[in-house]
Amino acid sequence: MTYFNLFSNIMVTKGASRILISDLQRNISELYSLEFYEIIEELRTKPIENILENYDAESREFIYEYIELLLEKEYGFISEGDWDRNFPPISYEYHEPNEITNIFIEINNLSVLDTIKQSVEHLGVKHLVIYSHKKLSLREFQDIELQFTGSVLNGIEIFSPYHDDVDENFINHLNQTLKRIYGLVFYSCAKTPFTSGDKFRFHVQFSSEDLKISSCGKVNLKYFNTNSQKVSEALHHNSCLHKKIGIDVNGNIKNCPLMVENFGNINNISLEDALTNPGFRKYWNLTKDKIEICRDCEFRYICTDCRAFTENNHKNSEGLDISKPLKCGYNPYTGKWKAGSKNPLQQKH
Repeated sequence: MTYFNLFSNIMVTKGASRILISDLQRNISELYSLEFYEIIEELRTKPIENILENYDAESREFIYEYIELLLEKEYGFISEGDWDRNFPPISYEYHEPNEITNIFIEINNLSVLDTIKQSVEHLGVKHLVIYSHKKLSLREFQDIELQFTGSVLNGIEIFSPYHDDVDENFINHLNQTLKRIYGLVFYSCAKTPFTSGDKFRFHVQFSSEDLKISSCGKVNLKYFNTNSQKVSEALHHNSCLHKKIGIDVNGNIKNCPLMVENFGNINNISLEDALTNPGFRKYWNLTKDKIEICRDCEFRYICTDCRAFTENNHKNSEGLDISKPLKCGYNPYTGKWKAGSKNPLQQKH
């Protein structure tokens, strides 16, 4: 008897109308028809010969085509005997020792970074994303870098308004001194001043939009991430809010800078104290499998969530908002995306 053995790094996610096959080694995902799911499920447990017996000659041709596709995409291999049982399944366990992984903060001046610096170290924060409302000078970018010299931070990303001093020479100066900053986004830029390419140690992007933190929450294919760690987190936790802290421009500590509920102000309490509030972590374990409509979507494990902007029409027994993200234009029941929405709430954001 011959068997098709699916590689353990291949994850098949069933949606309402399609399936998504994710290769967690190559970090790519592809869409297929729903009937393909049934074939894959049969191949997991039955020899190919037994499966073919249940189909007529015409249908067998389709089975052969599906198997050829699985082999072509290198999703698995054929063997004599059921070898698949000899391969341990991939572990989707998720463990993150750091108390907080990401901080998103809006600032009008750099002094606020002094306030949170000690907490960044205590909490073991990995990534800091800064949304600056003021135009930052060369010296101020360098000061941010110096502020976290020797820090536990893996990296810093900065969103800052564009100004005329930001030219290639400006970025070259930063390239010589910045080590922890991995991304710079200059917004409200009428015209891209130069092409950055790959010549700098960090990513540089110019955006014509008047970039606002309120633009966050959009669900789009370009934001999807087929990554084994991200997928594992999404299976067990809320991939948008788990172990993350947001601080709005007024210093209010929140799950996300855009959410209404706050848990104190950084001018009065520390981030550590805010974390002790039992309500702070209430959304951390709200997976996509528990969210209306998202639970039926084939993209649910590679897509982030948004609890700041939702359709606000469903709550669970614990009073948590389990509504679909407001800025998602995908319908998993039809498999179609819509460009815009007539929902006035969505247009507002």
